[in-house]
Amino acid sequence: MDNWILKGAKNLVNELGAVSITSPSQVKVKVSHLLMTDFDKLVFDGTVETNYPRILGRAAVGIVTETGDDCYGLEKGTRVYLNPTRACGECFQCKTGKPKDCSAVLTAGKDFDGFMRDFAVCEYGDVAPLPDSVDDFHALCIETVAIAENIYDKLQLSAGQKVAVVGADFTGNILAQVLQYHKVIPIIIDNSPANLERAKKCGIFFAFSADDDLERNVLDATSGELCSAAVFCASSKLPVSVTTRLVSEGKTVVLGFTSTSDSVIEVRDILRKNITLTGVSTAYDYTDAVINMLVHNAVNTDYFEKKVLTEYDPAELLANPETFKAGRMTILKMII
Repeated sequence: MDNWILKGAKNLVNELGAVSITSPSQVKVKVSHLLMTDFDKLVFDGTVETNYPRILGRAAVGIVTETGDDCYGLEKGTRVYLNPTRACGECFQCKTGKPKDCSAVLTAGKDFDGFMRDFAVCEYGDVAPLPDSVDDFHALCIETVAIAENIYDKLQLSAGQKVAVVGADFTGNILAQVLQYHKVIPIIIDNSPANLERAKKCGIFFAFSADDDLERNVLDATSGELCSAAVFCASSKLPVSVTTRLVSEGKTVVLGFTSTSDSVIEVRDILRKNITLTGVSTAYDYTDAVINMLVHNAVNTDYFEKKVLTEYDPAELLANPETFKAGRMTILKMII
């Protein structure tokens, strides 16, 4: 069986191996589809540190092939999403019976072995059954939608308020759709015409280029009040300082998702406008809520290019920037 193991930075090898259930609370899952993510690339490159050896793969779905005696509600043949995060079990919150408030959430492919392999054995609470109405492609987006939902929760906005979303790539587009699902109005900003056009196809009304007319366009869209909050999607190629220009005094700016590069934010603008700055890169314990959102068509991925591969070398894919082209989902089909 395939197991793609990272032995060191950029040293990914396939080692055949087998896994078995060792506890009545475990399930064995045949991984069917795996989404190549920016986070996988960061670990592969060594930008995000891990303990080697480590199996990569953060976003995956699969089919249950075996269950332990205590795995209530799961049967062989159930299609499931493999949760990419777990409570650490060691922090104060975990040790006082509040794992949902874990302060050191563990991530697949970094803190524990991920899903770039044929079979994975998990605790049954670490997989989530998927309704028939949620297809595999939408399921692979669950964590991205969950981070977007976490950002929405952090903003604490009311229906009708406007949020600047800086970056209209995969993450920014999904965030804008999640905000719109909650009746908050996104104003999406990007310098890629393709990204802006995709946002409009997904139902985002306000989509502007980050040009000399940006602030005037945002003022027009907000009746001269600027935005009630702004989110900088970390994979955006725009400067972070765009966010602080687009919010009014005393508002919130969120730095969201994960990034391959360092960015600089203007401290002067934060202090002058008394802006609250926060970061959101995980969404532990949001999976069930997000699956319910997807059942209700909260997010549309139809306009994203999907490249589904049945023959592949993950090391070559991770080393190739084209794999992570904005607006494309590169998916490994593990079941042939």
